[in-house]
Amino acid sequence: QVQLVESGGGLVQAGGSPRLSCAASGRTFARYAMGWFRQAPGKEREFVAGISAFLYYADSVKGRFTISKDNDKNTVYLQMNSLKPEDTAVYYCAADTEFYSSRYTGNSGWEYWGQGTQVTVSS
Repeated sequence: QVQLVESGGGLVQAGGSPRLSCAASGRTFARYAMGWFRQAPGKEREFVAGISAFLYYADSVKGRFTISKDNDKNTVYLQMNSLKPEDTAVYYCAADTEFYSSRYTGNSGWEYWGQGTQVTVSS
């Protein structure tokens, strides 16, 4: 059973720079596309950042967030800088092999999802 476990969330002041981690167990994720998504209260889950054969970001976080991946540790990171209150959400990571050669940003089709970690940005 493959598991994705997110960590690093919490209460952060606006302008803060936390780093989220997503540790994957059970498989080698070198050839997996990994994505970060988020869901704010009352809103649909939305794409944030992805790493496959490419690095790609939602416009709302471009220049502030950085996604990276350590294949030796089976871990993907999301470095978040200059946080804003509107970044408050539950952040999820996702993994899939089929999206490795693409810049896929959709919610559906990802093979694995984590349980999510809450990030709350106070103003």
